[in-house]
Amino acid sequence: MMINAKAPALLALGLAALIGAANAGEADVVDGKVTALGDNRYRIDATVLHADEGWDHYADRWDVLAADGRVLGSRELAHPHENEQPFTRSLTLTLPEGISVIRLQAHDSVHGLGGKTLELAVPSP
Repeated sequence: MMINAKAPALLALGLAALIGAANAGEADVVDGKVTALGDNRYRIDATVLHADEGWDHYADRWDVLAADGRVLGSRELAHPHENEQPFTRSLTLTLPEGISVIRLQAHDSVHGLGGKTLELAVPSP
């Protein structure tokens, strides 16, 4: 049986990549703001913190949730923010009548949803 001399090095690189992906952890929402625009439309700003590690592990979305867990809207994040941490992005959406509190939750490409969330009061329209 022949053993590839490079196999141990390749295995070590593979393990290091897996450990590195886990080290970045989950994406956290660390700040946010809701601004009424009229007609039940709101601008929602979320500040996300995540140790983005390039395209293989980065914060790729944040969601606006109702108190009952329904997703009211999502903001897709099109690229890693390795050199911009934390970063703030906004979303404008129409909220259903009667929504007085929302929760912001971030998503990353490895762990999915998780990390710290943030509850915000919705101002009167």
